Amino acid sequence: MRRETRTNRKHTFLNGLLFRHQPGQPLSVVVKAGLGGLLAIGAVAWLSHVTGNPLLMAPFGATCVLLFSVPNSPLSQPANVIGGHLVSTAIGLLLHMMLPVEWWSLGLAVGLAIAAMAVLRVTHPPAGADPLVVFFDNPGWVYLGFPVAFGGLALIMIAWLFHRLPPSVVYPTTKQG
Repeated sequence: MRRETRTNRKHTFLNGLLFRHQPGQPLSVVVKAGLGGLLAIGAVAWLSHVTGNPLLMAPFGATCVLLFSVPNSPLSQPANVIGGHLVSTAIGLLLHMMLPVEWWSLGLAVGLAIAAMAVLRVTHPPAGADPLVVFFDNPGWVYLGFPVAFGGLALIMIAWLFHRLPPSVVYPTTKQG
């Protein structure tokens, strides 16, 4: 009897690992999401080239996943995208000024960024990587403007325009919760 319980728990755990909570989407929505990411990153990269200002950073790829695949999520809203990236990057820059690049300082920076985003209600999962980018690249405080603020704003504006194309989506969402 005891053995059956362990076996059942094991199967439940494995089923939980494999279960996909995300609902399926129509092909038109999936294609539109992919095109949104392609156009957004391409446009911001082009703007970087033309203006000579860095507007891209690696976490923006993950930001595009949220902006174009789940635009109605609270985590995809402009305040979360801009606020999450600004807060997390600022924490990374501040801690990097005071701490060495060590396993514990990396964990501390990411943990504080997560907590700060939660307290400020601007949680944006891709921004959790920002302190790591800062610690490894040592970009300086100008990084908050270029690429964080201006690159993030460009992605938001592109998402706002793009979601007006069929099948249209209200972005940013007007839901309050």
